[in-house]
Amino acid sequence: MDSALVVAALSTACAVWLWTGPTTATTRLAKLTSGHHKPQWRSLRRLFTRQSPARRAQSWRLASIELCQALSAELSAGRTPGEALTRAIAAVDLPDPDALRPVVAAARDGGDVSAALTASAPPQGGEGLRQLAACWDVSVTVGAGLAALVERVAGTLRAAQAHRQDVAAQLAGPRTTARMLAALPALGLLMAAALNMHPMTFLLGSLPGFACLATGITLDACGLWWTNRMAARAQG
Repeated sequence: MDSALVVAALSTACAVWLWTGPTTATTRLAKLTSGHHKPQWRSLRRLFTRQSPARRAQSWRLASIELCQALSAELSAGRTPGEALTRAIAAVDLPDPDALRPVVAAARDGGDVSAALTASAPPQGGEGLRQLAACWDVSVTVGAGLAALVERVAGTLRAAQAHRQDVAAQLAGPRTTARMLAALPALGLLMAAALNMHPMTFLLGSLPGFACLATGITLDACGLWWTNRMAARAQG
């Protein structure tokens, strides 16, 4: 009975840890309220912090908005486009600062900034960088005001981000329900163990029991994966 309780409790704890971890918004709020950190601590934190592809894409989208806002402010202050972009990149806390080093080099040396931005943009979450590259290309080719173009891109990115947050809020209920349903089998094991029914003896001590356990875990994991996949597709 004790071993069954321990196994069921560990299963429940793992499910809760995997599916109720801190969101990107919570992480960014903690950064804002915790003050400035030394660069070496930021590097260590990025080294040991692993993000899912969806959260990494979200981090890049937020960083792109901040980059456009910072670039617009630098341009409004009268700085040249290359200097403004360099200062803006240095001021933004990027998910991967090394990814934009070619952009900084192109801005300082008078290279093709638009191509560098396009090449540095990640496949997921790099929409803002690609739009910024298009703005830079238009500004260089046609001579349009870069500050106005960047501000318009920033407004578009903010509107898209607000829409994604609204969709995420609407999907919070279904996601919570799916997680609760996924945890019910573990709760059932706890209840059965409390009634001295010895469920783990059957599940781990016989071939039919082990087959039932493997099938249940597989179906539970597939249900969680499918729910998360549908929610991710709805968020775009």
